[in-house]
Amino acid sequence: MTFADLTNTDKPVLVDFYADWCAPCRAMKPVLEDLKSQMGEDVAIYKIDVDQNQMLAERYGIRSIPTLILFKDGKPVWRKSGMASSVELQKAVTQFQPA
Repeated sequence: MTFADLTNTDKPVLVDFYADWCAPCRAMKPVLEDLKSQMGEDVAIYKIDVDQNQMLAERYGIRSIPTLILFKDGKPVWRKSGMASSVELQKAVTQFQPA
C-alpha cells in the first residue's frame, strides 16, 4: 500500500512525521494513543519515520519533527510542527470529518 493509498480517503488521516531519536516525538505517542481511543474509527493515524522515508519528508517540506499533517481525500488540510495536545488534534480532525 502506498502513501497515496493511505491518505486518499474521505475519512481524516493524521500522519505523524517523527524519528526514533527525537524525544518530543516519543512524547507524542501517548497523545496519539489517547486521540485514537477518543475518536476510534473516525480517524486513521499513521507514523512515518523521516529517517526511513526521506523522499516523503522532503515532498511535504518536513523541516522539524514531530510534524503532524492531517489529510483528507489525499490532500493536506491541516498541519502543525511540534507538540500538540489530544484536544487540539481532536478539534482539527473533527472539522474535517465527513458530513
